[in-house]
Amino acid sequence: MRGPETSWRTISPLYQRELMVLTGLGFLIPLAVSTVPLWVSLGSISVWSWIALVGVAIVAVVSVAFVPRRVKAIGYALRDDDLVFRRGIFFQRLVAVPYGRLQLVDVARGPVARILGLSKLSLVTAAASTGVSIPGLPADTAEELRDHLIALAETRRAGL
Repeated sequence: MRGPETSWRTISPLYQRELMVLTGLGFLIPLAVSTVPLWVSLGSISVWSWIALVGVAIVAVVSVAFVPRRVKAIGYALRDDDLVFRRGIFFQRLVAVPYGRLQLVDVARGPVARILGLSKLSLVTAAASTGVSIPGLPADTAEELRDHLIALAETRRAGL
């Protein structure tokens, strides 16, 4: 996959900001819940109350610390017959989606992504396991890539 014919493209570095915001928002409720014993206890605060808060805070910091590496691990390549997508640090995933098998190419934007000017391109085939979503693409790049993939899928499907 990493031969001279495969030219890997990376996603926007702004996706790192989006992922940090979403990760931080995801830990707001667990952090708030872990502080409940600290402000509800009458008089003495147990050590276990602090352990819960510190444990959630450590998991949150580690999750945010891995965001830059997770973003760098995401990439895609347009080859002659298929699109290859890779992601993952510990559990790596490498998927090749043949152009002729594409059924749907979708561009989606969440509120944080929209503020940053990013989009997520989703590719759907008949096989559920080959569905691919490429996050962190600049909006114009995602729309150009969508149009390009749709055109390729139409030409490849005509030969079936």
